[in-house]
Order: sequence, then C-alpha cells, then structure tokens
Amino acid sequence: MSAERPRRAVVTGVGVIAPGGVGREEFWQRITGGKPAIRTITAFDPARFRSRIAAECDFDPAELGLSPREIRRNDRFTQFALASAAEAVEDSGIDWGSTDRDRTGVCLGSAVGASITLEEEYVVASDHGREWEVDPSHAMPFLHQALVPSSAATELAVRFGARGPAAVVSTGCTSGIDAIGHALRLIEDGEADVMIAGASDAPITPITVACFDAIRATSPLNESPELASRPFDAERKGFVLGEGCAVLVVEELEHARARGARVYCEITGYAARANGFHMTGLRPDGFELGEAVKDVMAQARLNPEDLGYISAHGSGTQQNDRHETAAYTRALGDAARQIPISSIKSVIGHSLGAIGSIEMAACALAIDRGVVPPTANLTTPDPECYLDYTPLTARETSVPHALSVGSGFGGFQSAMVFSKNVAGEAA
Repeated sequence: MSAERPRRAVVTGVGVIAPGGVGREEFWQRITGGKPAIRTITAFDPARFRSRIAAECDFDPAELGLSPREIRRNDRFTQFALASAAEAVEDSGIDWGSTDRDRTGVCLGSAVGASITLEEEYVVASDHGREWEVDPSHAMPFLHQALVPSSAATELAVRFGARGPAAVVSTGCTSGIDAIGHALRLIEDGEADVMIAGASDAPITPITVACFDAIRATSPLNESPELASRPFDAERKGFVLGEGCAVLVVEELEHARARGARVYCEITGYAARANGFHMTGLRPDGFELGEAVKDVMAQARLNPEDLGYISAHGSGTQQNDRHETAAYTRALGDAARQIPISSIKSVIGHSLGAIGSIEMAACALAIDRGVVPPTANLTTPDPECYLDYTPLTARETSVPHALSVGSGFGGFQSAMVFSKNVAGEAA
C-alpha cells in the first residue's frame, strides 16, 4: 500500500429495505430499539419444515415507485435493489443533470439472486416436479432476467443512467461488504467518481429453507419467533433466515466536496480472505477473519482502541460466534474487550448476501448519530463469547470508526472500516 491515498471514497447516501420497516429511518428505529422483526413465514406454508420462521419484509414495490414493467420483469431481490437505490440516490442529493454518467457505476452483491422466480417458474414448467423434461413455453417471458445474475446491476444502471463500470459480486454471505469494497477500489483506481453499491437477497423460498434445514443451520425455536435469533447467547440454536437490501452512494471525496454533499463517513479500509478449510465449517482460532481485520485496520491506520463500534457477523450459530470472538481477540488484543460489539441479525435475521451491506448501512448511521445498536435476546452470554456484545439496549457513544465483518459459506472472510471525516475535515 502506498504512503498516500490520492483518491478517497465517502458515503453520501443510504437506502435500506429491511424486515420490520421500509426505508432508512424505520430500519434505524428498529435496530436501535432492539425489537426483532421475526415471525412465522407467511410467503408460503412452512409446516413441513424444521425451521418455520424468518424475518420478512413488508414490501410494496408499487408504493415505492417501481413501474408495472419493473415489477413484472424483476425478481423480488431486484425490486428491493431498485427501491433501496432510489432512496440512497435521493438521500445523496446528487443532481443527475450535472453528473457525468460515464463516471457513474453500479456494483450489486447477491448470494442467491432470483431464487424466488427460478423456483416458482420451475414448479410451473415441471408441473410441481412431475415432468423431468420441462416445456419452456410454460415459463414466464422474462425468465432470462432471473437466470442472468448481471440483470440486477443492469436494472440499476438503466434506472439511473449509469454508464460507468457495472458488476455483480456473489461471494455468499460476504457479498454485501465485497460489493462495496469493489466500488471503493474502482473509485481509488480512477475508474469512477460515483458508485451505486450494495447488496440484495430475497431467499425466503421452500428450497432455501429446505437446504438450511438439511444442515440444521437455522433456528428451530418456532414457538417464539421473536426470541429465536440469539447471537452470542448460550442458548442460541442457529440463525434465522431474512431478506432485504441496502444500497449506498459511494463517491470520490473531492467530487462530493465540489457539490457540497453531506458525508456520512469515509471508507478507510477493505480486506478479504478465504480460509481454504471447509465449505461450511470454520477454524475455531479465527485466524483468517483475524487476518482480514488486521489488514483493514492497517489500511485505515488505526489502533484497536480507536474503534468505537464493531458490527459483528453474529449469525447465532455455535461455531460462528466463538470463531468470531477468537478472531477479534487475535487481531485486536486486549483492546477487543473495551469495544462495543453487536449483531443486528438478532433483530432483522440473516439475509445472506444482502446482510453485509445492511450492516454497513448500520455502521454509517451509527457513526452519524453516535448510537450503537444492541444485540437483542442476549440474556445468557456464552462464556466463550466473552467480549462486550452490547446486550439488549442501545448505547449512546461517539463512534469515530466502525468495523464490520462478514463470514460466508465457502470460507469467505471480509472486513471493512468506515470512519468519520478524517481530522474533522468537512466535505
């Protein structure tokens, strides 16, 4: 890494679609209030499954400005992205009439893409699986939109007239962090001045629920859905599936300054590692995640005691929460015990690829508003999860720098740091 970073990237807009509230402000009130938005699945009859609960979004695409054509041709995850991006762009205050669209790009992350449309169309074309050779004439006319992952980024580019770099990032549950990280690198490298970046997933389908049931990764606490997601708690039983999206407007600092933009924070570091260990398993020592944290802290030029908040992956599985605790201890030393940490998955569930971007939105808001959201349902801490996981109640405190981490099936480990404007500089 060079001694100077001539091009810096800042966040100037935030848009969120999440369980329990549509839009940035409802999302913030939900996570800081520590009130879980988890219920028995309503999208389909879940009676035959081991885990029958999820964090669903109450989402009306028409009410949020999507056209009938956009709704017809796009899967729910792309609809989430269109609505979130519209909120983020409006929040940024960018004047599209004077913005160079050739210098504006899109990067969208997703773990499972158009899984709802693909499953529904397979059910129709195969007559509920009775026909091995399916008749394509029974499928919807926009099935290619679901089959081609890049269509989601294309939809955002078309909506906003972005003619710069466009990409889809799919790295499992780290997709959200990695998509914003890719946007950061494009701005640092001079390929774009503005990036519409984030991640979206709508995975609450029978096939997804069945897959996680098969490996017993999701919580079976069906009788008390609001208590089912319990990261770092001794009584945790697995994660709760969720859905949602967050999109950020990521902008080159001087570009933001020139137009007098309001800045939430600067992206001061991004790092990723793979554990090369197991498709779903994690090494208990947290080595690879710890290495990603060390790397991102060095990029941001921070000491551990500089951190005001860590947004944990905090899925609520036995191995993840202990692995994560070990990683923070390895990377941050004794200072790890003094940093407020929390998992917002306790409130909005685990939306797979989308959750990393949603957690980055939470970091931007925590920095902006000086509040650390709590970990809901953390009533009996696991002795092996011995750090300050901010149980039950939000905490008002200065957050000069926030670290967020992600851990995904396949061995992906990612970390990102958001910071208040360096040395109090105004954008």
